[in-house]
Amino acid sequence: MNLDIKTEHSKEEAILYIEGEVDAYTAPQLKEAIEPLTEKDGQLVTVDLTNVSYIDSTGLGIFVGALKSSEANNSKLRLVGLNQRVMRLFSITGLDEVIDIEEGKKEGTQ
Repeated sequence: MNLDIKTEHSKEEAILYIEGEVDAYTAPQLKEAIEPLTEKDGQLVTVDLTNVSYIDSTGLGIFVGALKSSEANNSKLRLVGLNQRVMRLFSITGLDEVIDIEEGKKEGTQ
């Protein structure tokens, strides 16, 4: 399956709308989109996972890398719109304890 990524920018926030599956095949595409955003000082990076049906360990690694990058660059990473299956994966791995995860979908235009 392919991964579709759309990005919206405002002055202090970047919103990534992700659609599809995040796996070993599509993870590099996600990394390419998210990493530069987390490197901007003071940037809030919101990743809307409403339309993501599956994330594997490679995808989780991308989010861990984005978290580390955001912490190193004084930016903030936030995930929204996780379905039950994806949220369970973050819970099982303990990543829900270190990554800001909000319930519900981020308001905005897609």
